[in-house]
Amino acid sequence: MSITDKPITTEPFGPTDLRVLSGLKIVEFAHVIAGPLAGTLMADLGADVVHVEDPGRGDPQRNAGPAKDGTHLWWKVSARNKKSVTLNLRTEEGRVLARELAMWADVVICNFRVETLEKWELDFVSLNKINPKLIMLQVTGFGNTSSKRNSPGFGKVGEAMSGVVNITGFPDGPPVHTGFSHGDSVTGLMGAFSVMAALYRKNTDPDFRGEWIDLALYDGLFRLIEWQVIFYDQLGENPTRVGNELSAAPAAVINTFKTSDDRWITVTSGTPRSVQNVAALVGEPIEEYATAAMQVVRKARLDEMVRQWILQHTLEECIAEMTRLEVVASPIFTVEDILADPTYRERENVVEIEDPDLGMVKMQNVFPRLANYAGKVWRTAPALGEDSDAVYGGALGRTPEQIAELRAAGTI
Repeated sequence: MSITDKPITTEPFGPTDLRVLSGLKIVEFAHVIAGPLAGTLMADLGADVVHVEDPGRGDPQRNAGPAKDGTHLWWKVSARNKKSVTLNLRTEEGRVLARELAMWADVVICNFRVETLEKWELDFVSLNKINPKLIMLQVTGFGNTSSKRNSPGFGKVGEAMSGVVNITGFPDGPPVHTGFSHGDSVTGLMGAFSVMAALYRKNTDPDFRGEWIDLALYDGLFRLIEWQVIFYDQLGENPTRVGNELSAAPAAVINTFKTSDDRWITVTSGTPRSVQNVAALVGEPIEEYATAAMQVVRKARLDEMVRQWILQHTLEECIAEMTRLEVVASPIFTVEDILADPTYRERENVVEIEDPDLGMVKMQNVFPRLANYAGKVWRTAPALGEDSDAVYGGALGRTPEQIAELRAAGTI
């Protein structure tokens, strides 16, 4: 057995690969969304990400959401640019391979229960002993330092805990979750950011001792609503739902409105000048909106006048006049709108790539957009275990005969 220090070269990139994270080695003992999304974001930018799945069953996310001809669509995007290996972590032989993968890796991402990782000796303390500079991103429902460290958690619970659901919706209606996996997704984004921060330290500190990133599912959203705690602490105000407005916004109009042709448009004003532009749109004297105090007094009046004005015009008419008066507004986009929109097209935000099951498919391009060391979508999600031979042979030095024995034993 010989663990190599090189990435596994199955991507269509040569030795002059200029993707910004090319050469970064990541192993994921994680499934569904929060942990794996962090890996996908880094894989998009060139990281060599090995996604470890249970033999036969695979990641539960493989079967989530709608399917076409038996092929689940969400998975094709969520696991793109990764390698899939199978590994039975419930066996000692499987855990030996897992530790070898952790020795090969720069980063390990996991979202198993804390007690499970400790029992399997795949927790940070154990892995740090065999790879002293390892960075581990550990995602849990409630954080490793809480008394609920071993309790199961999902993104919606994180959203509820963060405070974001409490302020989403209308005052006379119930709290509302957003229409996607908000808590999981923000956790993935925060996780990728955290890993990058730790890598900076690793690359600048010769005494780097590894890093353990302990991320709960509510942490990211809780941090992003940065005004809610200080408002309550200093003013005694408990932020509540205000519909499409913002509790902390110093603006007269922030709302969505229906047009005469049954489309929806959002209008926002974040500065005194932008509020005056909205006033001019509906024929209000702009001098009556000269200060923040004057705008607060006339807020409800202006909002209703905008609602009535938009209701009498088509979406095209609204956008034309608002553009002329520099009113900041946008249609509420459907996916159909997105795919037809010139801005999305100009920025190449949507790519088309060939999938072995579906043919050509469209999906989001890589974000963030980098000019000199850009990422790339080079594959859709791999089949279960598609890269087991390449990873166990290329990274861990197993021979074809040894790999065949592991497969026969049900270890991979």
